[in-house]
Amino acid sequence: MTGSSSSRRKPGSIVVQAAALLAVCACTVGPDYERPAAAVPAAYKEASPTVANWQVARPADAGDRGAWWSVYRDPVLDGLEQQIDISNQNLKAAEATFREAEAIVAQARAGFFPTATINAQAQRSRTSGGRVGATGVSGGNTGRIGNLFSLSTAVASWVPDLWGKVRRTVEGNIATAQADAGDVANARLAAQSQLASDYLQLRVSDELKRLLDAAVAAYGESLRITQNQYNAGTAAASDVAQARTQLESTTAQAIATGILRAQLEHAIAVLIGKPPADLTIAAVASVPALPDIPAGLPSTLLERRPDIAAAERRMAAANAQIGVAEAAFFPIITLSADYGASAAALSTLFNAASRMWSVGATLAQTVFDAGARHALVEEDRALLDAAVADYRQVVLTGFQQVEDELAALRILADQAAAEDTAVAAAREAERIIFNQYKAGTVAYTSVVIAQTTALTNAEAALTVRQSRLVASVSLIEALGGGWDTAQTPNREQIEGDSPLNFNPLPPADAWPKLW
Repeated sequence: MTGSSSSRRKPGSIVVQAAALLAVCACTVGPDYERPAAAVPAAYKEASPTVANWQVARPADAGDRGAWWSVYRDPVLDGLEQQIDISNQNLKAAEATFREAEAIVAQARAGFFPTATINAQAQRSRTSGGRVGATGVSGGNTGRIGNLFSLSTAVASWVPDLWGKVRRTVEGNIATAQADAGDVANARLAAQSQLASDYLQLRVSDELKRLLDAAVAAYGESLRITQNQYNAGTAAASDVAQARTQLESTTAQAIATGILRAQLEHAIAVLIGKPPADLTIAAVASVPALPDIPAGLPSTLLERRPDIAAAERRMAAANAQIGVAEAAFFPIITLSADYGASAAALSTLFNAASRMWSVGATLAQTVFDAGARHALVEEDRALLDAAVADYRQVVLTGFQQVEDELAALRILADQAAAEDTAVAAAREAERIIFNQYKAGTVAYTSVVIAQTTALTNAEAALTVRQSRLVASVSLIEALGGGWDTAQTPNREQIEGDSPLNFNPLPPADAWPKLW
């Protein structure tokens, strides 16, 4: 009785039992990932003592408006920045790369499951009937014509993941997808920072135009006074020529500011995905104020920069690849099953007598490959070492960028104070010398020198102001903007059943608030 039951056991149950046994024996080869250490200083060397302490913003903070660029309190900048997510083409390319990585994860996960196909065949054929006798004369058999119908309803093949090759592949692909998500965030931050920098420089260009226009108006008044004095015989023709030269050269300088402004406006248009002809940014009467940006603790930088997060995830992907390579040292077992029917007539295809099935297993093991597998494992270990070095270099570069911008802001603050003093002194000297000229006690050359010195100092002070604003944007970018590692997609988000399981472009106001 037992023997009869065993002989009637269905092929499906045999496959299930074999799969369960193999699952119990399964293991995962290769090293488990551990995040390597990176050199992290205890504090920033260049941080100003007045802004060294970091305080995470609370919901009640008056300045807590969401996106990082809101610290400049400029509604035009806010509107432009929000268009980055909609139309920036570099960002769309990075997002498409992330979706590709998601699809690659889905492909790798398919390796956990068997493949199954349905095959149907209908064939009509004639067999040869020719027979050659002893005398070489052909016999009279004309052959036979017959039909063959077959239907295989469950042809299945499965390679159990005994050694963790598929698991390591999926693990590595997920890490790569997470790194690509970090690349999306980094591309987004780079575009936002470039736009903010261009916009602030454009506003400084407007301020320079106002400064030069004011100088042109003042020099025009000087020319009028000098011309009147010349007409009265109290000034020389050379004074008039000098006054006119100064007026026209400054006018030309004011006109030239339009070149840089136009280029900055065009650059902003491209960043938000528009043709330059479709964007016009009207001039305003002020330049955004410089915000206070505390740097915080260096250790938090590892959690706040998307490029560091992406480099760390690429280490994890490289580590998983070692396990994929080491799985090649172990045998591959393939389970297969076939169930269907075959008959000479279509009417009998579904009869019990026409049924057929088969189950089987094959084992394959490479016994000699001249060291190819060992070489592949060593190659992957070298790639992991390179990924570790790249990660540590990205961390060091991040600290360098923060230190650079902190130093720039600190030194530029001192320079701005000195320039402001110089501008005030130059303006006062200009006023005194011009009054002396009108009183006839100094030559007009002294007026030209004083006015040129005052304008030069005012332009230098504006240049320092621009440098401070640009450095503030660069510092925010170096600190990671409003991003942190909590926005990296987890395994469940990447492995979900629907496409685009994780949106790598969350709304800007969904980012953490840093100040």
